[in-house]
Amino acid sequence: RARKTPQIKHDTDLQQKLIASLAFELTPAQTRVLDELMRDFDCGKPMIRLVQGDVGSGKTVVAALASLPVVASGYQVALMAPTEILAEQHTQNFMQWLAPLGLNLVNLSGADKGKKRAHKEAMIASGEAQIIIGTHALFQASVDFNRLGFIIFDEQHRFGVDQRLALQRKTREGEMAHQLI
Repeated sequence: RARKTPQIKHDTDLQQKLIASLAFELTPAQTRVLDELMRDFDCGKPMIRLVQGDVGSGKTVVAALASLPVVASGYQVALMAPTEILAEQHTQNFMQWLAPLGLNLVNLSGADKGKKRAHKEAMIASGEAQIIIGTHALFQASVDFNRLGFIIFDEQHRFGVDQRLALQRKTREGEMAHQLI
């Protein structure tokens, strides 16, 4: 709590656009959790929040909605999943929801090699990639984030403490990114 935390503007414009584009309505629980996350961003201290729910309960759309004010505030979002298949599923969902809003997403996995990987890492380092979804590849030494402000760990129990800390250390010196687990 002593570390500097990203200042997230409470900008709901992108959120409202995404909500309007969804083929379903948010549940009262999803709306309540999203409101709680926005209050956490406003408090000026690093958020570390656990969101729990059954498969299919809508945790992913809440995470996507929570990402929007972070990106609007000039920070990057990293979503780390334990497998390439799950990371790809998240990428497809986020692309479907967020690409129409003009956001740049990158999926980075261990399978990315050579020029393809170098290009993705350059997009991350420059800040061109606003939302980065991937596996353990996200905390590798070659990956430098431009301005990481929000980390989402999916199935966090499948990562070790050191692995989660390794991604957290990708923030700017002295900063502590908000975390949604």
